[in-house]
Amino acid sequence: MNINNDILITVVIPAYNEAESLRELLAEISEAMGKKSWNAVIIDDGSNDGTWDTISDLSGRYPLKGLRFGANRGKAAALAAGFDKADGQFIATLDADLQDDPAEILPMMDIMEKEGLDLVSGWKKVRNDPAGKRLPSKIFNGVVGLTTGIHLHDFNCGLKVYRKAAAKSLELYGEMHRYTPVLAFRNGFKVGEKAVNHRPRKHGQSKYGLARFFRGYTDLITVLFLGRYSYRPLHFFGGIGTLLSFVGFVINIYLSILWIGGESIGSRPLLLMGVFLMLAGFQFISMGLLGEMILRFNPRKPYTITSQTK
Repeated sequence: MNINNDILITVVIPAYNEAESLRELLAEISEAMGKKSWNAVIIDDGSNDGTWDTISDLSGRYPLKGLRFGANRGKAAALAAGFDKADGQFIATLDADLQDDPAEILPMMDIMEKEGLDLVSGWKKVRNDPAGKRLPSKIFNGVVGLTTGIHLHDFNCGLKVYRKAAAKSLELYGEMHRYTPVLAFRNGFKVGEKAVNHRPRKHGQSKYGLARFFRGYTDLITVLFLGRYSYRPLHFFGGIGTLLSFVGFVINIYLSILWIGGESIGSRPLLLMGVFLMLAGFQFISMGLLGEMILRFNPRKPYTITSQTK
């Protein structure tokens, strides 16, 4: 079916080896949307189980656009591609494994409208996952809330609803899909959450292991750094460099006074430390200046428009 341009909500679905789930999922979405105008974008993230054939078949039955990656690129890349192709006023995301309930989408939109939110994140309050997955997730959510100041119960829930502007503002790669509420908030959008129904997995196996949680923590460092210093790298590197240079300078002044007083300083480890700290400080400052030069010659807009008049 063709997708028209007057769509209320687009459902973006990353899928990796989910051929067994997609037919039931699309039927559930269609039932949940009722008379609302909707379409879907399903991204085949390099599957090898017939997922693409299923998507191709379903595209003749539902208002669906299928995208296919030549190789597995991860959920963040799939969401980025889906957001790029989505044309609804609202954009919902959910996983293809049937654990996210499509019936939650419209109630999440209602909360969004009532509370003036731009992103509503699902909260798997009663979670149907093994303890080996629940415990790391709980620790992860606590660390993200503590470090970002955005306190949600479940950052990693695949079920989310965005206003179009909020979804389109996100730059996703790596494991950044875990941090879309943080990224949207940093862009000036209002974020909230809703407890949602979480169902047991029917088909296949989970694609997530402990390794992905550890990669998620490294991307958290990226989120924190970019959120504060994307447009002022010299403030970060220059601050560290100035501190190191100052400490090295003080050490060298102290040693110089001793040397003037006739004391030998050539074999003292403190001399090497002072010189090293000053050199390291100059290198950090140089890195900050290089970052500023890169921004100068490759400018990016330092703002995000969250809404505008017609």
